[in-house]
Amino acid sequence: MTAWPDYELLDFGDGRKLERFGEWTLDRPCPTAVDLAKSKPQAWRGAIARFEGDRAADGEWSPVVAKWPQREVTLDVPLGAERSFRMLLEPLPSGQIGIFPEQFDNWAWIASRAAAAATPLNVLNLFAYTGGSSLAAAAAGANVVHVDAAKSVVARARENAAASGLAEHPIRWIVEDAAKFCRREVKRGNLYDAIILDPPTYGHGPKGEEWNVKRDLLPLLELCGELTDRRPKFLLLTCHSPGIGRAELSAYLSEGIFGACGQPPRTLELSLQTADNRRLPSGIAARWPG
Repeated sequence: MTAWPDYELLDFGDGRKLERFGEWTLDRPCPTAVDLAKSKPQAWRGAIARFEGDRAADGEWSPVVAKWPQREVTLDVPLGAERSFRMLLEPLPSGQIGIFPEQFDNWAWIASRAAAAATPLNVLNLFAYTGGSSLAAAAAGANVVHVDAAKSVVARARENAAASGLAEHPIRWIVEDAAKFCRREVKRGNLYDAIILDPPTYGHGPKGEEWNVKRDLLPLLELCGELTDRRPKFLLLTCHSPGIGRAELSAYLSEGIFGACGQPPRTLELSLQTADNRRLPSGIAARWPG
């Protein structure tokens, strides 16, 4: 596995996690660490800031962001084979900072799949957030369509592309509801070689469109099946929704894309790991082919 010098999970427990992002060390809520104990209590004193509040709503950073030594940092994300991209991070009222480090191995996997293609792949990235998966694909030569419902995060993704030297790369930046965009693409007859999805449990499109993963994921995957002509080069579906396990995620992807469960993907647990090999569960993923 490629090393990532700019990121480290330092400790977790009591419903929180302590992480280093470049020169930042942050103490943030973590629901999967509620029933776990901290292993390095003394390390938490090194945090430059702590976030308090419900991560789905506005909370507070302490100290306030204006008093941080740096209000923005840049992370280099290595992909192996001398490929990389960059992410610009800033503290948000939600407690997020613009990156989900549990996706690191997925980014390397995306880059390896894209780089192995004989010709540049056309990749669709849905719920694309600040662009990690889009930039991993682009850095490996793919043409990318990046779709997210939030204008602000698409703007940050474009800034990340520029910071990565990919401003002129063929990436289309779309602010749109994922399902609505896919329905239009099907009507247009557009096809993609690969699709990446990281859907939330609940959400809203730019015009108030409601998203519920248990209700809406399978219909969206059926659209993705049409958009790949049911012959994708690769697929990646990640999930952080309670109640959806690896078997269910595998069935969603197989049925939606191929119309049956005859081509099951590889499923895996997403996690973060400390230097002393403690693992923090951070979601699940389904990859095809495995």
